[in-house]
Amino acid sequence: MKQYIISETEEYEKLVPFFIENELEFTDEDAEEVPTDLVKCWQIADLDGDLVGAFVLAQREGEYICDGIAIDESLRGTGLGSRLLELGLAETVKLGGERMYLVARAPEFFRRNGFVTVPRQDAPNFFECLTCPQYGVSCHPEVMKIDL
Repeated sequence: MKQYIISETEEYEKLVPFFIENELEFTDEDAEEVPTDLVKCWQIADLDGDLVGAFVLAQREGEYICDGIAIDESLRGTGLGSRLLELGLAETVKLGGERMYLVARAPEFFRRNGFVTVPRQDAPNFFECLTCPQYGVSCHPEVMKIDL
């Protein structure tokens, strides 16, 4: 069985291409970004140092959000995504957060981990999807939250 190392990282810019490769992030230079404060990032690497997973915890409008989570497609279903999510949730609680929000492209994964779908207007303004060309075509995300 292959071994993986989960660690904190301050190299957010290194994670963005990983999110794009795993179709969880879309870059459009013309899109209007919502102001985000990064809180903490984690990465999962194999013993060769290759990135196979990442999670970004951030704040928007005073609420904690999962601003990105991805696992290499070949490793989905192995529990690595749940481990990253647990780290983010635990950090949110440690920092005094009472809930976490996210926009889910894979809502069933998050439902299995305790999240529920909420109306977009009941969440902080972090729903940049409306300006994304994938929205409603190849991506049908759900705004979700978990109370902690």
